[in-house]
Amino acid sequence: MNKNDLANIRKTHSLGRLLEEEIGEDPFELFHSWLKLAVEKNLPEPNALTLATCSRDGRPSARMMLLKELDASGFVFYTNYESRKGRDLQENPMAAILFYWYDLEKQVRIEGKIEKLTREETIKYFHIRPRESQIGAHASKQSSIIPDRKFLDASYEKLEKKYENAEIPVPDYWGGFRLIPDIMEFWQGRPSRLHDRIRFRKENGKWIKERLSP
Repeated sequence: MNKNDLANIRKTHSLGRLLEEEIGEDPFELFHSWLKLAVEKNLPEPNALTLATCSRDGRPSARMMLLKELDASGFVFYTNYESRKGRDLQENPMAAILFYWYDLEKQVRIEGKIEKLTREETIKYFHIRPRESQIGAHASKQSSIIPDRKFLDASYEKLEKKYENAEIPVPDYWGGFRLIPDIMEFWQGRPSRLHDRIRFRKENGKWIKERLSP
């Protein structure tokens, strides 16, 4: 594919609008309504998000994750604490997440501080995961270098036999994080690239609603 092919890829957005008087004053309520719509439309993995982190020395990285819980204080996801993202979030506890629902022409950008979930919260979630995923959390030392795929498969099979008739413990290095937002920006695609962007910014404990130029 040459640069002209890429330059000519475009889409006209025309499915909706985003007006201040129609969306209320609570960004969490608006997010819930958009996520609910994505679920009702049977979009693939509507809870998929891009998580962007930054190391202590300022090197950024991003990857796809799944939102697993949403409460009044923030957005929860789980990972290996010793992975690259896990280390980033403990060294530099600020992050951004992005939800993009292509078929709805909607996206939400969220920024804020990170807190670790309690061990009790992690244990509760771990034991409702599929058993295969529980074993996988033990088999994979996420982000570490391994010799080949056979090494990973052998590790999984060994652990599968070990815990065949036993409850699988939660690894000490595995658990949850919560992103507590202070910025939530909602984007709705519109024609002529004049998209709607409305940002909620938290100041002194209150959400301030602002329209941004596209």
